[in-house]
Amino acid sequence: MSSHGNNTRAQRHGQDPADALDDVLAVLKWERQDYQEAVEGIRRGIEDVDAGRTRAAAEFFSEVRRKYGFSRRDLGGSRP
Repeated sequence: MSSHGNNTRAQRHGQDPADALDDVLAVLKWERQDYQEAVEGIRRGIEDVDAGRTRAAAEFFSEVRRKYGFSRRDLGGSRP
């Protein structure tokens, strides 16, 4: 579809095509890294569950309320 007489989309928007490609590649690299970090975090979480390194959410929220002086309402709870 490209023709030698036509400008590229990048050129029509005042950007060098090589610079536009570099920008896209940088975003894709960031997306890949973000994905890999998310997968690693999930993997570690599964390992923690399998190894018994977890606790009930109610216990966690109770500790946060005590430690930081929050009420149940501050943490989104509806019970007194």
